[in-house]
This record gives sequence, structure tokens and C-alpha cells, in this order.
Amino acid sequence: MASSSTVGKLSREEFRRQKDLEAARKAGTAPAALDEEGKPINPHIPQYISQAPWYLDTGAPSLSHQRRAESDDPAPKSLDDWYDRGATAGPAAKKYRKGACENCGAITHKKQDCLERPRKKGAKFTNRDIRADEVIQDVELGYAAKRDRWNGYDPAEHKKIYTEYTAVEAARQKLREEEIDNQTTTDLAAVRKMAKAGKKDKEDADFGSSDEEDADEDKYADAADAVGQKLDAKTRITVRNLRIREDTAKYLMNLDPSSAYYDPKTRSMRDAPDKNTAPEDAKFAGENFFRYSGEAPAVQQLQLFAWQAAARGNDVHLNANPTQGELLHQEFKEKRQELKESSKGSILAKYGGEEYLQTAPKELRQGQTENYVEYSRTGQVIKGHERVKARSKYPEDVFANNHTAVWGSWYDNSTGTWGYSCCHSVVHLSYCSGEAGIAAAEASTAQNLLASSRPPSTLESSNAEGKVEQNYSKKRMGEGEVSLDKERLAQALKEEKKRTRGEDEDGRLGKRQKGGGAHEVTEEELEAYRMHKRISNDPMANYVDTDD
Repeated sequence: MASSSTVGKLSREEFRRQKDLEAARKAGTAPAALDEEGKPINPHIPQYISQAPWYLDTGAPSLSHQRRAESDDPAPKSLDDWYDRGATAGPAAKKYRKGACENCGAITHKKQDCLERPRKKGAKFTNRDIRADEVIQDVELGYAAKRDRWNGYDPAEHKKIYTEYTAVEAARQKLREEEIDNQTTTDLAAVRKMAKAGKKDKEDADFGSSDEEDADEDKYADAADAVGQKLDAKTRITVRNLRIREDTAKYLMNLDPSSAYYDPKTRSMRDAPDKNTAPEDAKFAGENFFRYSGEAPAVQQLQLFAWQAAARGNDVHLNANPTQGELLHQEFKEKRQELKESSKGSILAKYGGEEYLQTAPKELRQGQTENYVEYSRTGQVIKGHERVKARSKYPEDVFANNHTAVWGSWYDNSTGTWGYSCCHSVVHLSYCSGEAGIAAAEASTAQNLLASSRPPSTLESSNAEGKVEQNYSKKRMGEGEVSLDKERLAQALKEEKKRTRGEDEDGRLGKRQKGGGAHEVTEEELEAYRMHKRISNDPMANYVDTDD
């Protein structure tokens, strides 16, 4: 209800009428309550919103306590609505006036409120340098305007600070560039001087080459500081990026999804993104092109030798002592080559056949090959080593039982089953019958279609009904009213007793035979079996009446 409750406790009848009025207003049968402005109040507003607190209750329906009260506090129209700093009322006075500031001579404030530096002798006693009177302003500010920390701030002050800091930063950067250039020039000169001194000590002045000296200078110049680096080249770990940000990313070289695979975690693309371009002409030929070119394979072989030697107990470590690892690897390769040649020579000397080894390669002897390979000018393979497709873990292209096609290669539309396309057999793991099986399957399909399209005759329908009656009738299942022959039932009971005791046809006891001859079970035999069947879970199976 939008209206506030009346003061005092309501009677039961008044409370009931108030509830009925609220229900009628919500249903729309009664007009809504009006506030002090004559506007209707929504009857679906909750009571904790529509009911005014006790200190704002006027006794009439109203929602004014939920609206923001209009404030009469004046607020500045803009940031310029502030005190005019430094404004003067006119020219300064010529001599000191009674009641003015004893320090500066302005009549608008007293000595204790003066903001100037305290003079040794005030204007009251010297009558000199009297300041002009300030303009007394009365700026009416509201609650929010008084607490606005940026009210009256001049943005021009921040612009001055920004300009000053920008000039200081530009000067600092210029000094840093000059320092780096001077340091780089000094280091290069010192390195070249040291390289020439070492060259003169080792060799005579008559023997020397300017090319070798230039090479040595380039070699030692790598140790100098590079422009733009923060630390010395000998002590820094790494301060350069892995790639320049302006370079094109690897995955943007070729946007085809079936091109070279790009690993986003390690940012590596091992294959060439564009295989139609020669590696030496491509902008990026893949990481494998650089990995297996130059001295990279030799370094990998040296690392592998160091690992294998350390596993055998030798003190070899490539990073700790690379010179020792290189010498041992070179010695190992020479010994292995000598051992290989000696073993080859001993085998040829013992068995002969050296003349057969001096033959041309197989490709040259045959003059052709089935492998299509394209080479570049440097002898590298461009096409020919395609990526091998991954095979499934399940057996593929395996033909069993003389089949020439796999299971599921043929679909029978008439029956909706799968089979072999070589013999049209729908039985899995059956023996293939070839063309004869296809012909038999087509004939069977044609016969089934002909039989389904032909209407059944009276005799066939009667036989079919009789067969259904024979197989699924209540009489066949032993239900309903069945007429039994007493003589046949007695004979069936006698045969059932013999069968349960395990007797043969002559009345002799023997092993109980499982199953019987293939004959039609009669109603009398079925009834005899039911009468002699022992139900183990029947509570009355072993009951004996002793009263008789």
C-alpha cells in the first residue's frame, strides 16, 4: 500500500477493509491512491518502499521520501568560478594608512594574516614599498564545491611541468647517446690495438697479410659493446629480443592450414611454409634448413659423442671443456676410420671380391628410378621427401578368407546392411564366393522383391495362418482349454517317469540322456512333464497331509 499507516493500532474491521482495498487496487477494480501532487501511486510497489518512516510520515499517501531533495546550495558553474588570485583593487597607496597591515601596508588584511615575507622593518615604520589592496571576493560554494579537490586548479600549471620534464628527458637521452658512441669508439680502438700487438709478437713483420689482420680485428671486435646494449658483452646474459618486432611472424608466411606446422608454445616452424620456393630464395625456409646446414650437424655429433663418453665413465663435458671434447672427438673419428679400413682390408684379403665393390651406383647402372626428386642449385632436395601420413593403430588393408575387399566396402540398400564388395556377402568373416556369390545375392534379392510385390494366394494365407496358429496359439503354448486323451496321458506319464529315473526303452537303469528325438511334443507329454516337474522354491512341495 502506497499510503502510510495511520497513527495508532487499527481495529480488525479497519485492517480487513485496508487489505481488501489493496487487493482491489492491485486487481485494477479500484482507483489507485494519489500523492500530494495528484499523481497515481503504483499499487504494486512494496510496502517497505511506499511506507514512509516515522520521522517523515505526513499521514497521507506519498512517495516524496523516496525522491532526492532539491538542494539550494549554489555550485560553481565551471572551474573558473573561483577566487581571482592576485587581483588588486587599484594602485598602491603612497603612504601608510591607519588600520592597514603593519608588514606590507595593504588595508585589506591584518599583520597576522599577511602572506608576504616578514620584513625587518614594516611598512608602518618605513612607509616604503606599500602593496596594493586585494579584491575581497565572496564566492558562495555548496557542500560538494567546498570538497572538490580540483576546484580552482589551473591546467596551465601542469602544462609547464610536462614541458619541463620533457626537455630534461631529451637532454638526458642525448647525453646517453654521446656516452655510448664515445665508449664504443674507445673500445674498438683498444681492441684493434691489442690485436695488432699480439700479431706482431707471434709473427715476423715480413710475413703477414692484411686480410688476416682484418679477420682478427673483426673477431676481437665482437667482444666490444654494441650500440644500444646496457651491459658489457662479457658479463651480460641476454638483453636482445628473440626476433625483431617489425619482422613478419612465421605463421603469417603461408596462411594455408595444410602448410607447415607451427608450434605456438615454442614458436617454431620446422618445415618450409612455402614448398614451391627454393630455400635459398625464400624469406624463411624453415628451422630445419638452418638446423641441418653449416656447422650445426657437427656440433650435434660432438654433443652426442660427449654424452656417450660421459656415460662410459670418461671425464668429457662439451660446455665445461670444449677444446678437450673437440680433440677427443677428432681422435675418435680417426681411430674409427682406421679400424673400419683395417677390418675391410682383412675381410677382402681373406674372401676376395674387391672387384665387385668398384661398381657404379644403382641409379647410374639402371639409368632411371621411380623416385621423383627435385634438387636446387646447391644440391638440396626441394621435392621428393614428402611428409609420411600417420597410419591407424588398427590393421588396414587386411584381406581374410580369400576376400579381395575389406568388410564394409559394399552396402545393401534393400536390407540396409554392410558387406564385402567382392562377393556381396553380408556375413562378417565369411568365405569369399566371388562372382557366384554376387549372382546368388542378386537372384535372392530379385526373388524377395517379386514375392513382396505378388499378393498371397488363399492357400498360402491359410498355411501361413495355420503356421502362426501352430506356433503362437494358446493351445501351442499350453494355455486355454485343452482336451487331453486319458490313454495317451497315462502313457506319457509312464514315459516321463522312465525319463526322470534315467531308464532306457527296456526298463534298465542307465545314464540320463539329455534331450530326445526330434519329434512333435503333444499336449499329453507336456501335461505329464508339468505334473512331474519339481519346483524347488514351492513351499508346499514337500507337504504331506498326515490326517488321512
